[in-house]
Amino acid sequence: MGMVRQWQEMFYDRRYSHSYVDALPDFMKLAESYGHVGMFIDKPADVEGALQEALAIKDKLVFMDFITDDTENVYPMVAAGCGHHEMVLAPQRELA
Repeated sequence: MGMVRQWQEMFYDRRYSHSYVDALPDFMKLAESYGHVGMFIDKPADVEGALQEALAIKDKLVFMDFITDDTENVYPMVAAGCGHHEMVLAPQRELA
């Protein structure tokens, strides 16, 4: 849904439609309901440990639900009708 929002932001003058993230399912419980492992990660400091834990699990699928800023975009991306040589890269950010 975030990528839908991103396209609406970048190519449709921020005319948002059906790109909400307020009513998504609990993906962790959904994975567990099928007998697999669901992990919920909402703090950057927990990412490395969660990845190590997930990679150690060999007998089940692991679904990792990473919570990010709702306004964060995904890069690189390729717009419709464009080639890979026309990909959009992340804007440069100043380091604090």
